[in-house]
Amino acid sequence: MPLVVISGIPCSGKTYFANRLAAALTKQGKECIIVSETNQYPKDVLFSDTRLEKDLRGFIKSEVQRLLTSDLVVIVDSKNYIKGYRYELYCISKSVGSTQVTVHCDILPEDAWKRNLQLPLSDQYSKSVFDALVFRYEAPDSRNRWDSPLFTARSGEEPPVDDVIISLYGRKPPPPNQSTQSQPLSATNFLYELDQATQKVVSHILEMQKVVGQGSKIQVPGSNETFTFARMYTTAELSRLKRQFISYTKSHPLQDASKIPTLFLSYLKQTLA
Repeated sequence: MPLVVISGIPCSGKTYFANRLAAALTKQGKECIIVSETNQYPKDVLFSDTRLEKDLRGFIKSEVQRLLTSDLVVIVDSKNYIKGYRYELYCISKSVGSTQVTVHCDILPEDAWKRNLQLPLSDQYSKSVFDALVFRYEAPDSRNRWDSPLFTARSGEEPPVDDVIISLYGRKPPPPNQSTQSQPLSATNFLYELDQATQKVVSHILEMQKVVGQGSKIQVPGSNETFTFARMYTTAELSRLKRQFISYTKSHPLQDASKIPTLFLSYLKQTLA
């Protein structure tokens, strides 16, 4: 159940590498599946709409989580341009004891744009969307544990398919730790922990917005994530979102109470975006 995360700007050769790797794995008798960002929306519509793009990332992440429990090699053929998102995929693979590699499809933006223009009109990116995706791209860094081991597939060079396969099967997966392995949480304490943790987040945001301005970023207690004040928020608004989060979490209980602040913060970011 190894995981291969392919990352790159538009038209950098991600799908080409995914297909080459899948063919090589199949030839060696290994089963694999490619999870791609194929969507019913045109590219320009999808990548210019924050909510649609978030939905797509959520779908890919859920597919990875579901498929990594099997014996398949899971290849993620997507831009994966957000380092925080690649970290989430890393945590999923680590939690199930899977090996993982990252492949950076490296290409000059001007060369990628030329490739884009060679696609059928219906598959092309507009210049504005293409440039925005290139600008937002956070390239993998081998110094980050979630991007390592990192292989680079450069345009015009033979892709490092064999090296990737050796890395997948020639080393042990990282052991699960507190951040990726859930700890039991008793049902008796669950609702209390949930209410207390979410209220602390709400109270901290309301308190901090009295002293910081719009656009300011703050650290939230109990989480490594930050929160940015895109605008000012009311007590009623945050309390309503807290109730919605609690209602959802009641039917999807967590195993680790320490994750509540981070998950609630992520929920707030998505809902308030």
